[in-house]
Amino acid sequence: MKVAVVILNWNGRGFLEKFLPSVISCNNSYSDIIVADNNSSDDSIAFLKKKYPQVRLIINDVNGGFAKGYNDALKHVDAEYYVLLNSDVEVTPGWIEGVIDLMDSDKTIAACQPKIRMFDNKKMFEYAGAAGGFIDKYAYPFCRGRILENLEEDKGQYDDVREVFWATGACMFVRAVQFKEVGGFDEDFFAHMEEIDLCWRLKNLGYKIMYSPNSIVYHVGGGTLNKTSPRKTYLNFRNNLYLIFKNHPPQFFFLKLLFRMILDGIAGAKFMASGQFAHCWAIVKAHFSFYGSLNSLIQKRKFLKANIKAYTSSAVYLHSIVADFYLRGHKTFSAIDRKDRFL
Repeated sequence: MKVAVVILNWNGRGFLEKFLPSVISCNNSYSDIIVADNNSSDDSIAFLKKKYPQVRLIINDVNGGFAKGYNDALKHVDAEYYVLLNSDVEVTPGWIEGVIDLMDSDKTIAACQPKIRMFDNKKMFEYAGAAGGFIDKYAYPFCRGRILENLEEDKGQYDDVREVFWATGACMFVRAVQFKEVGGFDEDFFAHMEEIDLCWRLKNLGYKIMYSPNSIVYHVGGGTLNKTSPRKTYLNFRNNLYLIFKNHPPQFFFLKLLFRMILDGIAGAKFMASGQFAHCWAIVKAHFSFYGSLNSLIQKRKFLKANIKAYTSSAVYLHSIVADFYLRGHKTFSAIDRKDRFL
């Protein structure tokens, strides 16, 4: 098939019941819908078999998180394009064509994302992707339409096709050939930032990551791990250190890593001061997990070393997004969007 829409599900019967109808009604003649169940303990599988027998079902043996879950499932999918779609996403008519037409026009595009808006407030961009992902010079991720926790209203300000640094895992279109070329997701990430790691590795091989405003989807967000969860804090801080260690160019590598760890300490102190002790402890655990994984990370970096490049025209912000947000009051992407501030 040309396109395989693959929905990874874990105990998400409610989301499937709510959002799968939109995926089916907005499907087209050259795409197939697949649900990959990540060893759910609810009645997701029974529900799908009874209500949607036409939807192909892949059942993973274990819940290996987002990364392993998709790696395991996609071994059984033969398609030109994979569409990795969260179960808590409502799609709209033409959402597939809006991205596939762009990717078909340029074979160097390895991955692309649509416009992501909030399901509960459909005028607002959604946290996990918004209008395309970027990183700053310290590898902090942010988006057009979402700087740190600040979300923008979609007023058409980001309605241009643009190269980005990363495409959201909530709705990622990726060429199967390139996905396999880089070995898929790094399963040690489990969940969170594995899509940034994948896109960084693709970019290091010379491929483009794009954003297309011609496709719109609505994302609930926090369907598996709520953003107030200490577990999510742990994964975000640990995985960001993994991300830097694996992929950052050699220039100022150790200095950037050290500085990020200092910033993590400041974040932990902020959690402590606000009484969020579980989140502070999550950062501590994230760092110890990082130290314990150094041998594995060193081997991964050695394997990737030949392809690790200095930042090029890769949607990298040359300044600190944290400093811009808190010290300079730049709360929107438009406020920082100048050519001299990006590579």
